[in-house]
Amino acid sequence: MSPDDSLADAVKITAIEISHHRLPLDPPFNASWDTQPRTAFDATIVRVHTDAGLTGIASGDAMLGFAGHEHLFVGQDALAIERHWRVLNNIQFHWGRPWPLDLALWDLAGKITGQPVWRLLGGLSGSVRLYASSGTLRSPEALADAAESYLGQGFPALKIRFHRGDWRKDVKALEAVRARVGDKLDLMVDCNQGWRMSWDAYPSWTLKDAVPVARELERLGVYWMEEPLHRGDREGMRRLRDTVDIRIAGGEMTRELYEFRDLIADGALDILQPDAALVGGITGLRRIAYMAQEHNLTFTPHTWTNGMGVVANAHLTAGVADAPWLEFPYDPPEWSLERRDFMMAEPLRANSDGTVQLSERPGMGYEPAEDLLAKTRIG
Repeated sequence: MSPDDSLADAVKITAIEISHHRLPLDPPFNASWDTQPRTAFDATIVRVHTDAGLTGIASGDAMLGFAGHEHLFVGQDALAIERHWRVLNNIQFHWGRPWPLDLALWDLAGKITGQPVWRLLGGLSGSVRLYASSGTLRSPEALADAAESYLGQGFPALKIRFHRGDWRKDVKALEAVRARVGDKLDLMVDCNQGWRMSWDAYPSWTLKDAVPVARELERLGVYWMEEPLHRGDREGMRRLRDTVDIRIAGGEMTRELYEFRDLIADGALDILQPDAALVGGITGLRRIAYMAQEHNLTFTPHTWTNGMGVVANAHLTAGVADAPWLEFPYDPPEWSLERRDFMMAEPLRANSDGTVQLSERPGMGYEPAEDLLAKTRIG
């Protein structure tokens, strides 16, 4: 077979379809990092159609600014993922974050080859351990009750949010959890100082603010301290990391891959947390996963987009990374699986041992909830 014959047999992209959906939230979700209650949950669905009748599906960021760029992909070989990633990287520089398209291309690649994505990425493992990631601010007693519930469901670790206005109040809530569950749960703390919502103008902590908090977290045996400083304060993170023993984590909203290179080179982080639905897609983040391994750092993605985003990050983590856990956003009743995964026919559930076993089905392994997507479509 000549190269021209091989090209002729390639599965070609025929269309890219993007739809926007909104699930009303009643009661609202009061996210710890957001000063405004969330009365709706938006999801953007990306579908990549081909001349073989196969469709890759994914979700994540809103794909703002992508409209008008479809022609850069239509007619191209669906499996030319590295080529597509380079074009997407150009688009994200000029416009928004188009990374759900990269995830949809990986779902499509799995369907074309008949393999689950985690196998295509390296096949390191078909399962990942999870940590339950809370999203609301509860009273100390209520948070301790929630921690006990997570422990009873088999989760080996829990991430707690700090954002009560006074970090001493946050520490009181953390103390209540540690008193209730002892050492049965590994605990992590998200300080949410790396970025702000569009409408919030209050500043991030300084290094001098973060050090006493870190000392309290060390006293309480916390595994990592997440986003203790502004995302651009690499020098501050390096100095904090050198000053305290607790692991420093961050990077969930970092936009450019070279910024992770610099974070690693500057010794700013112990734990790298980019989200494939927001940063670089799977194609870009596997580079970061390998870079982290070569520098003896931990790579474990952030996953607070939606259920399809969680699944994509799970495939990436299972395929290439030796992560101690993967983030599993779950804080019922305010943040239930039904809310998080409304775009999926079946939600992604944790096993009783705190793991998730990825499907052997081709691609990502999920199916869209077409009826509910039709009802919630807004564009």
